Amino acid sequence: MTPTAPELLGGCVVALATPPKAEEMGPFMAGTVGIAALLDMLAAQECATGSAARVWENAALRGLFAEAAGAYDARLGGALASSGEVTDGDYSLAALDAANAELRRRLIRLHEAVEAARDAGFDRRILVLYRDMAARRELQLPPMPG
Repeated sequence: MTPTAPELLGGCVVALATPPKAEEMGPFMAGTVGIAALLDMLAAQECATGSAARVWENAALRGLFAEAAGAYDARLGGALASSGEVTDGDYSLAALDAANAELRRRLIRLHEAVEAARDAGFDRRILVLYRDMAARRELQLPPMPG
């Protein structure tokens, strides 16, 4: 799971809003500030690429569904053909995530049907899409010192 910017920033709030005891001010406080800085760096990455990754992913899912509709839509009760009705809304992260969650539910159903049909070619296409989706959402941790 790639955390969202609100989740990362919420972690910073928790880390910085809890005042330490006087005896914990040295190393504990340095660690707390370090964790908050790390979360801020990850939040910055998510803010820089999060919307683009979601827009790409939602479009890629709809494209995959269009390809699969002929062979699998009837088995899935029209879930593939109707995926175009799942809109990205106002392109806020919340709207994009809501659309993405629905499209991913449909992807899981499609993947189950593809596996049941033993369709190795389409199974491979889905696995490649999973890989590409994860790569676009990946956040980079800084190198560890020493």
